[in-house]
Amino acid sequence: SKNDFIITDFEGEPARTLEERRRKHTPLRDVAGMLRSFSYAAAGALAKAAESPDDLNKLGPLAADWETQARTAFLTAYDEAARAARIYAKREDMETLLAFFELEKALYELRYELNNRPDWVRTPLAGIVRLLPEG
Repeated sequence: SKNDFIITDFEGEPARTLEERRRKHTPLRDVAGMLRSFSYAAAGALAKAAESPDDLNKLGPLAADWETQARTAFLTAYDEAARAARIYAKREDMETLLAFFELEKALYELRYELNNRPDWVRTPLAGIVRLLPEG
């Protein structure tokens, strides 16, 4: 569009204004959103497949493993493309900022789920816990 491009996602962030969603920002925000989407995909698949607490215990580790593999594959490909484009020199240069944006996205999701889908609160909470420093 006018010598630029626009990327839209399927759900977006409905609690943010259209102006906020259209504002240009670092691509790391989009990377963080994609990583959070993997969490939702794993949680959604697990919720659909598990019919009992025993199923959750058996399938939970598989869903977590899938999420880890999806995150790793996506971040590896992004890292290779970003470094080839000289966006940054090494992965460590962007990891702290990416963690911040992922935490920001998970906190947004928590607020959204509390207001709209309380049954889904577990997904952003798990992401927040995973992102907090140990200590």
